Amino acid sequence: MQMIIAYVQSFMAKDVVHALHQVEGVTGATFTEVRGFGSARRNDTPVPEVIYGTAEKTRVEVVVRNSLVTAVIEAIRTSARTGQRGDGKIFVLPVSRGVKIATGAEAAGDEAL
Repeated sequence: MQMIIAYVQSFMAKDVVHALHQVEGVTGATFTEVRGFGSARRNDTPVPEVIYGTAEKTRVEVVVRNSLVTAVIEAIRTSARTGQRGDGKIFVLPVSRGVKIATGAEAAGDEAL
């Protein structure tokens, strides 16, 4: 089981949602608005309540079986790509177990999904 974390342009998030719905076996995803910087840094004019030198992104988190990792990466990559600098990044991390909060049921591997 793997967790895929992607940082994409916020205006592309709707396309990413649609693409993930097309991948059979994906049981859910989380989308969070975040701010940060990478190699495509921005030097904004100061505005109140803004963290200077950062850009808005959407963080996408998806936990899937190992067999779906490539399909999910491709779905995110192709749907979030504009071809411009700052399109984002995708990371893959191993997940060893899951626990249901409501029941306390615990599982390892694909059964955790």
